[in-house]
Amino acid sequence: MPSPPAILQVLPALVSGGVERGTVEIAEAIAAAGMRALVASAGGPLAREVERVGGAHVALPLDTKSPFGIWRNAAALANLVRGEGVAVLHARSRAPAWSALLAARRTGAHFVTTYHGAYNEGLPGKRLYNSVMARGERVIAISRFIADLVAARHGTPAARIRLIPRGVDPRRFDPALVPSSRVLAQREAWGAAPGQAVVLLPARLTRWKGQMVLVEALPRLPGVLAVLAGGGNDGFAEELRARAASFGVADRVVLAGHVEALDLALCAADVVVHASTDAEAFGRTVIEAQAMARPVIASDLGGPRETVEPGVTGWRVPPGDPAVLAEALGQVLAMPEAERAAIGARARQAVLRDYTTAAMQRATLEVYRELLA
Repeated sequence: MPSPPAILQVLPALVSGGVERGTVEIAEAIAAAGMRALVASAGGPLAREVERVGGAHVALPLDTKSPFGIWRNAAALANLVRGEGVAVLHARSRAPAWSALLAARRTGAHFVTTYHGAYNEGLPGKRLYNSVMARGERVIAISRFIADLVAARHGTPAARIRLIPRGVDPRRFDPALVPSSRVLAQREAWGAAPGQAVVLLPARLTRWKGQMVLVEALPRLPGVLAVLAGGGNDGFAEELRARAASFGVADRVVLAGHVEALDLALCAADVVVHASTDAEAFGRTVIEAQAMARPVIASDLGGPRETVEPGVTGWRVPPGDPAVLAEALGQVLAMPEAERAAIGARARQAVLRDYTTAAMQRATLEVYRELLA
């Protein structure tokens, strides 16, 4: 009997991040559907996760951006496609996508892309470089914002675009599964006093993620503890500490680093803030917080415009404005706890209805089946 079709996802590496987690989730769905799930990357800790969910990882130096490296990777991918009988190549990042596009043309495999970001076009040639993400037979857009951007920027016909939002796994992000004793222990680990309001901003330490906006809002919020959860730029971390000290709030800013148990961290916060100053393609941490029934205040641009309904499932504020953010935080923290809980409950229901991992998996498998048919 013929072997089941193989789907090969390609990306630079499998270290951490939303793109990487999404790759593992789709590999799990492919394997569960009776197809063969292959992932090619330069490797990383999540390669073991690919194998755990029933896929196979192939180590290739797909983290290179050099033209020679891209060309060499195209040959390696073409050999992999032929050797494994790959029916669909699914590219999730630009440099590997160029290699995958060349490999697809050489082998006749179908080519799918997921357009994961509002890629910068500031340098000459960047639009051409970015355009590979719009060259798939099907282009998966992770939000309506991205779908509109792909159509406007690259002229991609609507018939080739598939809107498939990111999702969260309610088996992991469920407040009912987090014991109150662990929540209390987490708050104590952050240094929060009993009854002290805790505001959490979960994002890697990068200027455009808006950590500085929250630090500069803190002087207007007496007694509030701000927790910045995310690793990244050590230089920017020092800048944040210096800014907090200059405002006299250094004792109320916690740089928690990378947080493995994000569900617990979200549960331990009174309010979760998304403060990005550039448009997010989607903003996965927003729906993760909503899945944990947390009140969310998000920047009013990009993907969160689709996931946060003001006054119903959260609040939106203009990006980059510490005074407005402080005002919104003050109003939310002053609400009766029952009202905040009601907002959180509605947010969780919206996520369970529209933004689950299972829904993302089903829709992506449908794209593969559409091409295979």
